[in-house]
Amino acid sequence: MFNNLIAQKLSIKPTQVETVLQLLSEGSTIPFIARYRKDSTGALDEVQIQQIQDENKSMNEFAERKIFIEKTITEQGKMTDELQAKINAALTITQLEDIYLPYKQKRKTKAVVARENGLQPLADMLLAQTDIDVEKEATAFINEKVLTADVALQGARDIIAETVNEDISVREKLRRFFEKEGYVKSNVITDKEIEAIKYKDYFEFSEKISTIPSHRTLAILRGFLEGFLRVAIEPLEEIAIEIIEEVYIKGMSTCSDQIRKAIKDSYRRLLQPSLETEFRTALKTAADEEAINVFAENLRQLLLSSPLGSKKILAIDPGYRTGCKVVCIDEKGELQKTALIFVHEKNRIDDAEHTIRTLVKQYNIQAFAIGDGTAGRETEQFIKKLNIGLPVYLVNEDGASIYSASEIARQEFPDQDITIRGAVSIGRRLMDPLAELVKIDPKSIGVGQYQHDVNQPRLKEKLDQTVVSCVNIVGVNLNTASKHLLSYVSGIGSTIAENIVTYRKQEGKFTSRKQLLKVPRLGGKAYEQCAGFLRILGADDVLDASAVHPEAYELVQQIAKDINADVNSLIGNETLLATIDKKKYINENFGAHTINDIIIELKKPGLDPRSEAQIFEFAQIFGIEDVHVGMEIPGIVTNLTRFGAFVDIGVKQDGLVHVSEIAHKFIQDPSEVLKLNQQVKVKVMEVDIARKRIALSIKQTETAPAQQTRTHPQIPKPKHSNITAPFKEVKPATMYDALEALKNKFR
Repeated sequence: MFNNLIAQKLSIKPTQVETVLQLLSEGSTIPFIARYRKDSTGALDEVQIQQIQDENKSMNEFAERKIFIEKTITEQGKMTDELQAKINAALTITQLEDIYLPYKQKRKTKAVVARENGLQPLADMLLAQTDIDVEKEATAFINEKVLTADVALQGARDIIAETVNEDISVREKLRRFFEKEGYVKSNVITDKEIEAIKYKDYFEFSEKISTIPSHRTLAILRGFLEGFLRVAIEPLEEIAIEIIEEVYIKGMSTCSDQIRKAIKDSYRRLLQPSLETEFRTALKTAADEEAINVFAENLRQLLLSSPLGSKKILAIDPGYRTGCKVVCIDEKGELQKTALIFVHEKNRIDDAEHTIRTLVKQYNIQAFAIGDGTAGRETEQFIKKLNIGLPVYLVNEDGASIYSASEIARQEFPDQDITIRGAVSIGRRLMDPLAELVKIDPKSIGVGQYQHDVNQPRLKEKLDQTVVSCVNIVGVNLNTASKHLLSYVSGIGSTIAENIVTYRKQEGKFTSRKQLLKVPRLGGKAYEQCAGFLRILGADDVLDASAVHPEAYELVQQIAKDINADVNSLIGNETLLATIDKKKYINENFGAHTINDIIIELKKPGLDPRSEAQIFEFAQIFGIEDVHVGMEIPGIVTNLTRFGAFVDIGVKQDGLVHVSEIAHKFIQDPSEVLKLNQQVKVKVMEVDIARKRIALSIKQTETAPAQQTRTHPQIPKPKHSNITAPFKEVKPATMYDALEALKNKFR
């Protein structure tokens, strides 16, 4: 229905939109369409497919609202050809709502009361702006409810004010004026300066609607909702009123004086509050979407963090008073042994060392995983001083406590306390961050920007989409994946995931993808959607360990036959694969994109797109009191926001690199040059121990690129040292002309 509009908005072909919407309606998932239906969609990626789905949803909501408005106005008996034409021409919800405004069921407004008192003819008389005696005409409308001429005129002005408020052209002009010249203004509420100290930057703040960034919008609105800030969104009132007068005032008369009063009342009482609400909602929605996108991108990078892989891990959840919880897990992530050591008490150090050395030997440990929270650095130093010769990794433990107390953790470890569950989670995170992090509510992972202030249903929707995307990009081992990880695979969901795990326990490991069809409730459509994303290592058919979809197995077999080889000999044989004539196999079922993807996959079947985890060494500092201005130290990027990057330098508090201190070139967004978990070198610019804040710079550790020397003409110094001085001599007429020029832009 909206294919052409969506295609135009997204700069793609209508046929691509049509294909995607058809596939979605048939039950195909976005990861499946993006990976296995490239030939049909013209190789649209997940982002584009998601945009098509979102735009289609928005346009359907628009259509539903339009039908409702048409029906309501028709039932009132007020629909005309002209009104229907306006509704048909509307392209946005805002335009529809402006048209509908006069026909909405109203509470008893001042204008409604005035009309009930018979004052509509007086209002019409004033709007005509003929040469009449206003007071005399108003007297004719005195009755038992309208006691004086002044009351009659006030009622007429109330009607005019509502008429102005419901005027589509006026609202459109003011909306454009707000958009270009409106300001977000905030002030601290009297006597709350101390309580509101964290909002000090916004005690006397003003910034244009058109330029205010999302993080400032969300900060101001948070201060407003917490009762610390008074917020207004408006342009210069004088010009706004003049814009309305241009539409309604026809000359100088006693009638026009009344209309001017009505216009001012309409703007202050109706239009300005209405448009302020509209723009506050629009700013909040835009800020939400940007913050959600920041969170989603950070989450994507975190989920796709480098895994260590299947190793035997000794994981430690550090602690001071209660000791360090130690667990040994095997290469499948299964818990083997638990222990408790105290590394921060001198009289227990020897026991701790003995325990660690014994566990390493007994369980053939291959790496250490240590939580990076409280006492993490000190525990890391203890392990390193043992000189065991195994790699030691500090693991981000954000959200580990949430997992430990969750129903998922209780189901996995019903006989263990939360501290042991947390230590296991730390070890598993090192092995495979994606497989472990999918068990935690993404909001608890801590890589967002004002995530608790944004639209929560929309945030959940976006984060869930991100998790699904990441799981399907990486692929899942069908024989080892938890039901939580399986539930995110294309076409599966929680019920089928649980059925897969149950089948696996009862029947043993899967040896073929075809066995999936024996899993209860996993029918043909679900099999089509999920099969290509599930891997079976050591399967009977080597292709079951790859991303080649079962629907293409016969094609691969035909390719192998045509070059006198078998499928097994094709795997990883780039020389043999290079001899394949791709064009020969293009037909109505398999296009160039699919053939190309198959060849790429056969070169390195089932390859994990993530790089392997790398060891990182912090500087020998352990608390904020060890950090001093001028230090140049290594760090790891832990969070990206629009205003800067947070970097872990090995102390409890992450430092902030403001966006202006990231690169020598101008960047608007830190993600242009930085990624989550990226190792960087930073210079300490400021340390505020009282507020626990550290300001860092990346660019000041790097040599600035050479710039070409240019010769500039000598510019004379200005006569006025005070920049405001020249404006003190401006005559009122000149200032008035400036206001007129500004006003004319919106006529």
